[in-house]
Amino acid sequence: MLSLAALLAGFVDAVAGGGGLIQVPALFNALPAETPATIFGTNKGSSVFGTANAAWRYARRIALPWDIALPASMAAFVFSFAGAATVAWLPKDVVRPLVLAMMIVVVIYTLLKPDFGKLHGTPLPAAKVRPWALTAGAALGFYDGFFGPGAGSFMIFAFVGLFGLDFLRASSAAKIVNLTTNAAALCFFVPTGNMLWVTALTMAAFNMVGALVGTRLALRHGSSFVRVIFLVVSTVLIGKFGYDTLYS
Repeated sequence: MLSLAALLAGFVDAVAGGGGLIQVPALFNALPAETPATIFGTNKGSSVFGTANAAWRYARRIALPWDIALPASMAAFVFSFAGAATVAWLPKDVVRPLVLAMMIVVVIYTLLKPDFGKLHGTPLPAAKVRPWALTAGAALGFYDGFFGPGAGSFMIFAFVGLFGLDFLRASSAAKIVNLTTNAAALCFFVPTGNMLWVTALTMAAFNMVGALVGTRLALRHGSSFVRVIFLVVSTVLIGKFGYDTLYS
C-alpha cells in the first residue's frame, strides 16, 4: 500500500505538487503506532528522492529561472528547518482553516483566469525579483517544514502570480525549492531519530518512478497539462482540509 502511495505521490508531486496529500495519510494509516514526527520524517526521506529526480530532469530539458529559484531555495532551506523544529509544539489545527481558505482562493482565481500560467506573464522589475524570491521562499519553506501538504502547489501558484512564469517553469522552479525544504527538514528529523529507513528507502524507489513519469508527461504536454493537474490536486486538497476542519 505504501509503495503504491509513493508511486502516485511521486507522479502528482512532479507535475503540480501535493504529493504529501497522498503519502502522509497512507503512512498514518499503515503505521498507527508511530509518532507524527516519525511519520513526517519518513515521508520526507521518501519524497526527497522523487523531488531530486524531477528537479534534475526539468533542469536538463528547460531553462530554469535560477534568478528566482536560488534565492527562494536559500530562504526556504533555513525556514523549513525552523518549521520542522516547531512541529512538536505549535497546534496544527490552528493552521488548517487558514490553509483551506487560501486553497479556495487559489482555485477560484486560477479558474477565473483561463490564461493564468499558460503563457509568460508580466515579470517583476529586476530589482524586486530577489527580495520577493527570498520572501516567498521563507514563507513557503516554513510552511513546508511545519505542515507540508499543498506546499508544492502554493509554490507553483506563487511563482506564476509573483514572477509571471508559465505553469511548466513554475513547476520546475518549485521542484528546486521543494528539494531544499525536504533536505532542511531531514536535517532535523534524521539526527532526532524520526526516520524509518527501510520504509523510507523502499517508498523512495517507487516515488522516483512516479516522478519520472510525471516529469516526462509535464515536459511533453506543457503548461496546459500542468494547469489541469494543479487544479485537480488543489480541489482534492480543499476537500481533505474541509473534511478535517469540519469533522476532526
